Amino acid sequence: MNFKKLALAGIVAGTVGSISTVAQAACTNDVWNKVMSRGKVVVGVKADYKPWGYRNTDGSIVGMEVDLAQAAADAMGVELETIAVQSSNRMQFLEQGKIDLMIATMSDRADRRDIVGITQPNYYTSGTNVMSPKALGIKNWEELKGKPVCGKQGAFYNEVATERYGVEIVAFVGNAEAKQALRDKKCVAWIYDDSSIGSDLSSGEFEEFEMPLVSEDDNPWGLAVPLAEKDCIFGHFMSGLTFNMHQSGKLIELEEKWGIQPTQYLKDKNAAYSDWLVE
Repeated sequence: MNFKKLALAGIVAGTVGSISTVAQAACTNDVWNKVMSRGKVVVGVKADYKPWGYRNTDGSIVGMEVDLAQAAADAMGVELETIAVQSSNRMQFLEQGKIDLMIATMSDRADRRDIVGITQPNYYTSGTNVMSPKALGIKNWEELKGKPVCGKQGAFYNEVATERYGVEIVAFVGNAEAKQALRDKKCVAWIYDDSSIGSDLSSGEFEEFEMPLVSEDDNPWGLAVPLAEKDCIFGHFMSGLTFNMHQSGKLIELEEKWGIQPTQYLKDKNAAYSDWLVE
């Protein structure tokens, strides 16, 4: 699929139809121009969060978000360079110009929009789910009522699950302790972010476990360009690319490629953005 063609409509709409004369005057497009001039876009991705971004056996970074970064580079007609970032430094790397674009499992929050240019629509999401032994065959949240569920101290979903489904949270300081307690059968499940659970399940170290429930309380993920370029060429380009990847079903294909449990979010976006002339 030619992502350059797919993104063209988004670029035109963003740079011609949507930007006012005042906004155009404020756009220097420094980073976009630098990327196009050197023929390479530098993207910050995770390298420790399989299957979204992780080190392959040859040391290269691969994963669903790396494929998304490659799609952006292809659409721009430039080469891709990836740099490993962490949750603690990903926004700073973008602010400091160490990377041009950031696609790194970052939740879209109001405070973060003041620091980096998070474009719309969001490309993915995460929510609350549980990891439980396959042997238990848990099928719905209601089955957890009155049962011990391991959790991390201070996590907001501990209180939500308690109030909503009557679970008995057994809180631990760290994730490692909580997951070990699950292995030791001190609880019937471990409640946490579904993307982290998915990462554990894809590691091969939890083959006797599953993520059996429908995730709740979605928190969409946002990719980001420099804040000054959110409403300029770069930001509108990435908005168009993301829209087209939702519409074409490419993000669903990538989810399947990397063995990620299907999310309702991508299905809903694909349906919402569908071409009304295509049956």
